[in-house]
Amino acid sequence: MLSAQQNNIRNLSLSELENFFAEIDEKKFRAKQVYEWLWQKHAGSFDAMTNISKDLRSKLAEHFSLPALTVNTTQYSADGTVKSRFETFDHHFVEGVLIPTEERKTACVSSQIGCSLSCKFCATGKMERLRNLTFDEIFDQVALINEQTERIYNKHLTNIVFMGMGEPLLNYSNVLKAIDKISAEDGLGMSPRRITVSTAGVAKMIKKLGDDKVRFKLALSLHAANDKKRHEIMPINDSNNIKSLIEALNYFYKQTKNEVTFEYILFRDFNDSQQDAEELVKIYRQVPADLVNIIEYNPIDGASFARPDEETIEHFMKYLESHRVNARLRRSRGKDIDAACGQLANKDSF
Repeated sequence: MLSAQQNNIRNLSLSELENFFAEIDEKKFRAKQVYEWLWQKHAGSFDAMTNISKDLRSKLAEHFSLPALTVNTTQYSADGTVKSRFETFDHHFVEGVLIPTEERKTACVSSQIGCSLSCKFCATGKMERLRNLTFDEIFDQVALINEQTERIYNKHLTNIVFMGMGEPLLNYSNVLKAIDKISAEDGLGMSPRRITVSTAGVAKMIKKLGDDKVRFKLALSLHAANDKKRHEIMPINDSNNIKSLIEALNYFYKQTKNEVTFEYILFRDFNDSQQDAEELVKIYRQVPADLVNIIEYNPIDGASFARPDEETIEHFMKYLESHRVNARLRRSRGKDIDAACGQLANKDSF
């Protein structure tokens, strides 16, 4: 017997759907109607396809599954951030966040259920990686958060960041297929330039992004500017050291002409000194980077890190700016509902 994913109707292209309708003696235009329900109207079930006859809906249900993501629970932060826990067809949970500002409405989405990288400062890193999300599950996160945005703000999403649970480049094919569908005219129609994929640093796959000439933006979670410190907090640095990442990022830029963003969380008395800032400037100058996002640390259970005081943060930022680094301090949002950077962990506090 086929699993829900194996006979998932969303694995079919429009032409394959047309062939199916021809086989069951249905008119070809019905395939386009169903396809629009799947990708533009975001139907969560065959019953939701209201301009399709009940008989045809029954035939679709006999031949296919539609294992759509559903919203399990939702939390609302005092600052307007909205965190949703989504449930998969096989009853796993994954989190996504709507981050609203005056100028932007951003969806922060996940690529895996759990994570295998064990970064010391990240709540998701303490979880077991159960499986990759499929391309349509990733698409569903974006579509459902877009529906929230329209309902709450009467606006569409403006940006998407792959900075939720999991390492996107370890789910490479599903992430790229999801982005293709999100940016397609017969999908959500969002510009790839408004999509950012953030990686902890998988050098081989960064080069593959270059070979595939991707059009979306890339962010590297650096968080320490020398190998010794980076190894302490990010075990992936053992096999993907800073030198290999610099080489991969330069290759990526050469192939795509897409500038890179660095992400750098400040930890008190660990990576917040002037020497750390100097080392960060050196890396910045070796890569065609357009921005360094300096991020406030958000506390998680079981971690001993702390946020630097305001004076230290200000000194760090001023040093970068005085050395012509395009740096931005990113104030965390959604901390009161564990929705900020590094806090996503499927907690039962909903």
